[in-house]
Amino acid sequence: MKAAGLFRGVIFFGLLLGLPVLGLQHWVLNMLVFMLMFAAMASAWNLIGGFAGYPSLGHAAFFGIGAYAVAIAFADRPLGSGYGPFLALPLIGLLGALIGWPIGAVSMRTRADVFAIVTITFLFVVQTLAFNLRGITHGSQGMALVPPFPADTFELPFYYVLVGLLALAMGATVAAMRSKFGLSLASIRADEDKARGVGVHVTGVKVLAFTVSVGITTMVGAVWAYYESFIYPQFAVDPLVTIAIVLMTFLGGRATLWGPVLGAFILEGGQQSLAYAFGAIRFYLIAYALVFLLVILFLPRGILPTIQDRLRRRSLRRDAEQPPAPAAAVPDPVGGGRQ
Repeated sequence: MKAAGLFRGVIFFGLLLGLPVLGLQHWVLNMLVFMLMFAAMASAWNLIGGFAGYPSLGHAAFFGIGAYAVAIAFADRPLGSGYGPFLALPLIGLLGALIGWPIGAVSMRTRADVFAIVTITFLFVVQTLAFNLRGITHGSQGMALVPPFPADTFELPFYYVLVGLLALAMGATVAAMRSKFGLSLASIRADEDKARGVGVHVTGVKVLAFTVSVGITTMVGAVWAYYESFIYPQFAVDPLVTIAIVLMTFLGGRATLWGPVLGAFILEGGQQSLAYAFGAIRFYLIAYALVFLLVILFLPRGILPTIQDRLRRRSLRRDAEQPPAPAAAVPDPVGGGRQ
């Protein structure tokens, strides 16, 4: 990683780690928790939807799998200090990756448009199972998992865990951008047939990206379930979660490091602000539709790539407008004078 990029990362995560020290109010910390949650999921989705160009519409299914995994594992057990579910996150992420691997191995044999249909079908299958496997999920009655943290610092454990998950998702993105794996994903996005022709193991690369992506999403779902304390199928496996993280990634800029984070902070911050201002009514769905139209019309590549393109064009225009440097004087080889 370049020094400037490393410096930006240190400053960003340093600010995130230091924000709770400022004594923020609970509603602000709650907003930050959800912003970090969606930033981590958008960054994870970017691995497959941005770098590989395969728009998964089923990530909410893995979000729900993580939610029910932590609920089933800890709902009937004493939580003690309350940190047990956090310590189980790597195993929950591994569970999501193991479930995602065969799904990716099958669905990744299709092209991007068919892949989107396969993944959203899987989402509705998981949602139906969550409603109907009452012996495991308790169906529409839901499941309870109440954290034993004190009220005055309730949000802080979740906040710091989500900072870690965001760092994990962005670290995976950096690793993809700086490796042969990332070059393979970019070649697949550009032209899958040519990528296969030059020796890229197309299916294996796509499945690996999908597996890592859904594994991180599963861990975020587990944190969400523990934070919310009550898990219901309609919220744990909600297609709007997928729509949100896709839109956030497109808004900030696909196949970039900071784009999904920026998009998540803008959209989720706006949604949470609307929720605090107007209650539980879903005004944010109208905002989502408006943002989607604006992105299509004015920012088809997202905020960060558009800004980078404009700065690059401005730099080129400035270089073109500069007068040429005067030619150096050349001695006359015959008369000893100057030309």
